[in-house]
Amino acid sequence: MSAPRPAIAITTGEPAGIGPEISLRAAWAMRHEVNCVLLGDAAFLALTASELDPDIQVAALSVQALRNGGLPQFGPGRIAIIDVPLDAHVVPGTLDPANGRAVLATLDLAVEGIAAGWFAAMVTAPLQKSTINDAGVAFSGHTEYLADKTGTPLVVMMLAGDTAAAAQSGDAPLRVALATTHLPLRAVPDAITRDGLARVLDIIDADLKGKFGIAAPRILVAGVNPHAGENGYLGREEIDTIAPAIEAARARGIDARGPYPADTLFQPKYLRDADCVLAMYHDQGLPVLKHATFGRGVNITLGLPLIRTSVDHGTALDLAARGLGHADGASMQQAIRSALQMVAAQRRACASDRT
Repeated sequence: MSAPRPAIAITTGEPAGIGPEISLRAAWAMRHEVNCVLLGDAAFLALTASELDPDIQVAALSVQALRNGGLPQFGPGRIAIIDVPLDAHVVPGTLDPANGRAVLATLDLAVEGIAAGWFAAMVTAPLQKSTINDAGVAFSGHTEYLADKTGTPLVVMMLAGDTAAAAQSGDAPLRVALATTHLPLRAVPDAITRDGLARVLDIIDADLKGKFGIAAPRILVAGVNPHAGENGYLGREEIDTIAPAIEAARARGIDARGPYPADTLFQPKYLRDADCVLAMYHDQGLPVLKHATFGRGVNITLGLPLIRTSVDHGTALDLAARGLGHADGASMQQAIRSALQMVAAQRRACASDRT
């Protein structure tokens, strides 16, 4: 008898964007591998499914029924939808703050479901931050919200390329983590501290081991200045902060190396020996990764007490306004596939710990 398909919660994101479409398409395409449970407005998603493909079958369940009886074992012939009703009619491409709180409710339910054992992981479709803020809720992004919701003091954003394609080519998958995220460039040097880098390196090392099954992760660390500071002539952050943090991490048993000049680090001769690159700021590392993998990249939040992956793009309101059939769901499929791989690796690590 084959093992049961893991259940993964899919939050369908901003309803006026492409999230509902790519969530349905990916869930249906991967239904034999994984039990994708969509969290969103059941009536709206059922209508969208019927317009996408009459073959897509859905089965709706209320949140109360889920809480009372757990997740039913639907077979691969149907996509389960947990009904989180919207408050306003959806016009594709047009944002409505009235629906902002319902979008947040799907995130809350996914976190609750993982804690309850209903879901093994969560995958998030893109949402619109402005809509949630316009709904009267201070919101800076998925990552920060989930950190607060789970009581996690520090999380690390990591984007990863297509692991399946990398395996076929024999290359190491490209993974780029960020020491800082959404900061003005002038604020970056002050935000990089020895203690902060120590915590970031600890999180990357722990999650590459526990959630990716990499026994001895190798982390390459970029400098923050051109030419990694050129021995202090172009800045002392590498000498005073980054190199000491790397040295301290190595003393803790973490295989961290650097700091490397960012303009030469992203070459095959370095990347083939790396399980992850730690970039110092958002636009230092992510343009390289997105050039190489955009549309098939995955956003992964490290440090959370749960597995969360997401797509590497936004709500694409312009595509949604044109109607169904214009969105590319490859990144959503890859996000689900990555979550599935992480669930398997985490279960192997837990089984190994028990023995």
